[in-house]
Amino acid sequence: MEHIRIIAPGDPGFDWLYDLYMQSFPVHEQRLRERQEGVLGHPEYHCDLLCQGETRVGLLMWWAGPGFRYVEHFCVRPELRGRRYGAKALEELGRDGKTVVLEIDPPVDEIARRRQGFYQRCGFAVNPYPHVHPPYRPEYPGHELVVLSSPRALPPAEYGAFACYLSAVVMA
Repeated sequence: MEHIRIIAPGDPGFDWLYDLYMQSFPVHEQRLRERQEGVLGHPEYHCDLLCQGETRVGLLMWWAGPGFRYVEHFCVRPELRGRRYGAKALEELGRDGKTVVLEIDPPVDEIARRRQGFYQRCGFAVNPYPHVHPPYRPEYPGHELVVLSSPRALPPAEYGAFACYLSAVVMA
């Protein structure tokens, strides 16, 4: 699978990727377009268009944090799910042994439970820390999420480093 890094809003594929982003995530979990465009140039931010040959498979937006990788947004086109594209993208992201951290909705409904099961099958562990993701937009409050990490659960100090990075860098 090819990861095509988008670093500017004029790059080929950005409009397609941003449309998929808007369709795949609730509004309260999305940056406004101008803020998304602004973060593209951050040296630690990776906005990857996932492709298999000529097929645009999905998106993987992640941060190269200190000692870990934080997956901020990740999705595969709905009609392409179940073909291991998602599992392969996550495997490639953690191939060098760095810890991969991501957040999901609490498993309170069938979709959320299936999503958690997918990540656990990909080697992610559920972390026990209460976690509220800061708001992307001022009209929304922060939202409670479950932190997952691979290849193991995070010790308290590593969770603390992630939470600080999320607030100070990702949401700056």
